[in-house]
Amino acid sequence: MKPPSHVLHRSVRAQPQSAVGGSGLTLKLADGREIIDASGGAAVACLGHGNRRVAAAIGAQAQKLAYAHTSFFSSEPAEALADLLLAEAPGGLTHAFFVSSGSEAMEAALKLARQYFVERGESQRTRFIGRRQSYHGNTLGGLMAGGHMSRRAPYEALFSPSFSRVSPCFPFHYRLPDESDDAYVTRLACELDAEFQRVGSETVIAFCAETVVGATAGCVAPVENYFRRIREVCDRHGALLILDEVMCGMGRTGTLHAWQQEGVTPDIQAVGKGLGGGYQPVAGILVAERVIEALAAGSGVFVHGHTYQAHPVACAAALEVQRIIREEDLVRNVNAMGAVLEHTLRETLAGQPHVGDIRGRGLFFAVEFLADRATKTPFEPQRQFAARVGRAALERGVAIYPGAGTIDGTQGDHVIIAPPYIARAEDLERIVSRLDAAITAALADEISTEWSKVGHHGRHETRG
Repeated sequence: MKPPSHVLHRSVRAQPQSAVGGSGLTLKLADGREIIDASGGAAVACLGHGNRRVAAAIGAQAQKLAYAHTSFFSSEPAEALADLLLAEAPGGLTHAFFVSSGSEAMEAALKLARQYFVERGESQRTRFIGRRQSYHGNTLGGLMAGGHMSRRAPYEALFSPSFSRVSPCFPFHYRLPDESDDAYVTRLACELDAEFQRVGSETVIAFCAETVVGATAGCVAPVENYFRRIREVCDRHGALLILDEVMCGMGRTGTLHAWQQEGVTPDIQAVGKGLGGGYQPVAGILVAERVIEALAAGSGVFVHGHTYQAHPVACAAALEVQRIIREEDLVRNVNAMGAVLEHTLRETLAGQPHVGDIRGRGLFFAVEFLADRATKTPFEPQRQFAARVGRAALERGVAIYPGAGTIDGTQGDHVIIAPPYIARAEDLERIVSRLDAAITAALADEISTEWSKVGHHGRHETRG
C-alpha cells in the first residue's frame, strides 16, 4: 500500500494522481493512463508538454548561471526577455519586472501604482477599485483587489478598507432585458464614476480588471467599447489602469496582448501563464514609460523586491517560449483554431439541454451550465455540477478546468477549455467529443443522485 504523502496538497482528504510525463497535448500518469490536457493546467501550458527547445534552454542556462541576486546583478536572459517583449514599446509599455507567479505580479503592480503617486506628491491616493467576479491572485493584496468570494472568505478579517468593487462586464447575466451594448457600457462606466466620487476621486490609485475574465466567471470577454469608456473614467479622475492578463494574455485570446483588441493600453499590465508556458515559474508586469519616469524623477528606486525576481533560468525558459511563439506564428494558429473550437463546441453541445452559454476568445473558451436555460437558473451549489463534469471528463481521458460560483461567487458552474497554442483541429474535435460525453455522464449522475434521495425520503415516509 502506498504510504501517505508528506506534501500539503490542495485537499488534505485526497491525494491527486501523479503525472510522470508529457508530450504535446498529452500527459502520462503514473498508472499508465494518457490524458489530453485540454486546459493547459489553468491555461498555462501554451506550448504543450515536453518541448525540447525549451528544456535545452533551461539546461544550458542552469549550467551557465543558475542564480544571481538582482540587488547586485542583472542577467543576459532577463535583459533579452525584456527586449523581446518591449523593444517596440507596445502601447507605451517600456519596462518589465519579472517575478515567479501571477499573484506576485499583481502584488507588484499594486505596490508600483501606489509608489507612482507617492513619488508625484499625491500620497492621499490610497484606494483601489476592482470588480466583482474577478481574480487577481492569492496573496492578500491580490485577494483584496479581486472578487473571488470563496478564496477571499477565510481572510476577510485581515483585509484593508482601501479596496472596493463595482459590477463586472458580464452581459450574459447582468445586462438588462432589451439593454443595448452601448447602454450597458454607459451604465457600467457611470457606476465606476460614481464609485470614484463615493470614495473621493482624489484618493483612487487605480482601477484593476482582467481584460478577459478567467477562472472566476469563465472566459468573459468585455462588450465592445467597455474598456474605452473605463479608460476615460480613469483618465478623468487621474487614476491608473491596471490590466491583469495573467491568464488571458501572451497570445491566449488571439493577440499577444488581450488589450490590443480593446482600443486601450494599460499603465501597468500583469502577464504570467503564457509567458513561460509552465516550463518555469515566471510572470511579470509590463510598465508604461510615464510610471517609470515618476520613479526616475523621485527616489529612483522601486521599493519592492523578491529573492527570485528575474531569475536567470526562469527568464531563459520564458525567452525560448516567446521565441517559439513568434517563429512558429502560433498566435495566428490560436486565431484559426479558436474559430474551430468555438464552432465545434456550438455544434457538438447543441443537444445538451443544460449548456447555458458558450463564450470566449481564441483558445480560451468556457461552457456554462444551467439547471434551466429559459430562466438562467443555475444548479444548486451543493450539486457541484462543474466538478462532476471535470471528474467525468478525466475518466474519459481529457483534463478540463472546472469552476464554481460563476454568477455571484456562490451560484453557477462552468468549465474552461484552453488547449495549447499548438492544437490542431483533430485535437479540438477529440476534446469536445469527450467533453460532450462527460456532460452526459455528469447529468446521468445528477439524475441518479436525485432519484436516490427521493427513494431515501420515500423509505422514511413509509416507516411510520
